[in-house]
Order: sequence, then C-alpha cells, then structure tokens
Amino acid sequence: MESVFEWSASLTGVFAAIAVAMNAGSRVTGAGFVVFTISSVCWIVAALMQKETPLALQNGVLFIINCVGIYRYLIRPALITPKGAPAE
Repeated sequence: MESVFEWSASLTGVFAAIAVAMNAGSRVTGAGFVVFTISSVCWIVAALMQKETPLALQNGVLFIINCVGIYRYLIRPALITPKGAPAE
C-alpha cells in the first residue's frame, strides 16, 4: 500500500511542477498548487506508514505552502475580480 502512495506522490509532484513551471496563467499555476497539495498528502501518508518523521514533517510544511499558493492563484483572484470580468 505504501508503494501506491509513493508513486501517486511522485507522479502528482511531477505534473504539478510542470504546471507551475509553464507559467501559463493564474488558473494553471493554481491547479498546479492543488496537485502539489495532493502530492504532499500522499507523501505524508507514505512517510507515516514507514515511520519516516522527517519526510512527513517536510511535506506538512509543503502542504501549508501549497495552500498559500492555492489561495494566491485561485481564491484571492476570484474574490477581487469584478463579476463578468475575466480573471486572466
């Protein structure tokens, strides 16, 4: 079961990095942070199953950072963009 979480974490991490690196706009970057968050959760689960506390703590911090990215690129623009105007 650990292998499923490790592979899921690795693959989602790669796709998220590609999405963020493309710099294709707020929505794509925000989606990348959503996928990074999923990756962090998978790494936390795998690390806890293997009793790898440093990896779990690292990804706990990355989870928080990714949530900030989600807020910055997806939530905040939706809150400040007037209705009917394109977000980007």
